[in-house]
Parts: sequence; C-alpha cells; structure tokens
Amino acid sequence: MVTRRARSGLGIVVSAALLGAGVFAVRELVTDGPDPLPTVPDEHRATLEAAARTCAPLSVPLLAAQIDAESGWDPRASSGKADGIAQFAPVTWTEWGRDGDGDGQADVWNPRDAIPSQARYLCHLYDSVKDVPGDRTELALAAYNAGPGAVLRARGIPEFNETRGYVDRITKRLLPDYEQTERERREKLRETGGATPPEGEDPTPTAARPTDTRPTDTRPTDATGAVEPQP
Repeated sequence: MVTRRARSGLGIVVSAALLGAGVFAVRELVTDGPDPLPTVPDEHRATLEAAARTCAPLSVPLLAAQIDAESGWDPRASSGKADGIAQFAPVTWTEWGRDGDGDGQADVWNPRDAIPSQARYLCHLYDSVKDVPGDRTELALAAYNAGPGAVLRARGIPEFNETRGYVDRITKRLLPDYEQTERERREKLRETGGATPPEGEDPTPTAARPTDTRPTDTRPTDATGAVEPQP
C-alpha cells in the first residue's frame, strides 16, 4: 500500500523530472538555433576602417574575416610560428611590420600596429599574384598563409590542405557573414540617422576634422580674383 507520504514523495520526484525535461527541451531549442553572425569588435573598428582604405581590393569585411580566421580577434594569439591578431611570422613582421599608432614602436602584439601592417602586406600580395590565373582575393589570401613563393610556383593555390581550408573558410563562410553584418550595421545607422560614409571616405565627422588655421588673405582682389597690387 502506498502511504500519503510516499505519494507526496513520488509527486515531488515526478515534478522534478518534468521540470528537468522542460529545461532540457528549452536548452535544446536554444542550442539548436543558428549561431550569431560575427561582428567587428568596437575597439578595433576605427583601426580596421582606416586599414581598409590602404588599397582598392581591401574592405572592412575582408580584413575582419581574415583576422577572425587568423586569431579569432585575440591580440595575444601565438601559434608558435606566428604572433598577434594578424598572425605575422617574425621574419615577415621584420619586413612588413609598421608603427601604426605613432608611439615609435612596431609591435606585433598591438592591433593598432598589426592591422595596418596586415593591410599593407595584403595589398603587396594582391600585386604579387596579379599575373597568376585565378581569383586574386583567393590567391592573395593563399599567399598570406603559405607565402607568395608557394603561390607563384603552383601558379595558383598550392595543394596544401591548411592553405585550401584557410582560403575556403574566409571566402565561403566568414567573408559573407561579415559582409552581411556590415550591411546590417549600415542600414541600422541610416535608420537612426547615423553617418554612413561610402567606404574609402573619411568617417570622421566634419566638425572634428582639423581645420586650416592659416590667416586669411584679406587683401582686395580684382574681378578675376587676383590680388591687387598695394601702393
């Protein structure tokens, strides 16, 4: 015979089981949803937007996708062979690393140095592979990963699993994702009245830009605008 106390205990167990099942179901619903799209971290946006204007082929989504693939936006990332947010090998940094923030040091661990250097080097690689058949963005990325010599010798993307996976991950997944989030960001700024200058233009508000402080020439001019000689 089941006593009242036993029935009460059984009810508690059943309730706990049902609650646990409900939590599990909710968790499954949450985890089964699509992962959020990647976005440019706010602390790196200004540096990235400036770097994207280094040469015509570059864009904010492209540089962001490459950084994501290289380091996951971790400025302290190190593979043992390459360092920093843009994963420069020491020998490559020696040649291409630059002082991007004007503090007198070219520091591979400093994103404000590494991201402009990444852009300059990628522009160089675009030029290096211009005579190689194929998509120049894919070729430049392959050269960043495997070295330009490997791309030139292969006359295309080298048959390295790592390099092919690297190029595919950036161009087929990360780049479209960042293009979408950047597009959504610009649309949102338009809706809220924020400034969204075309890529390549100075994003600094006009009022915040340096002005010409030279004294204005107030001497009289003739009808053509030339300064009239003074007696």
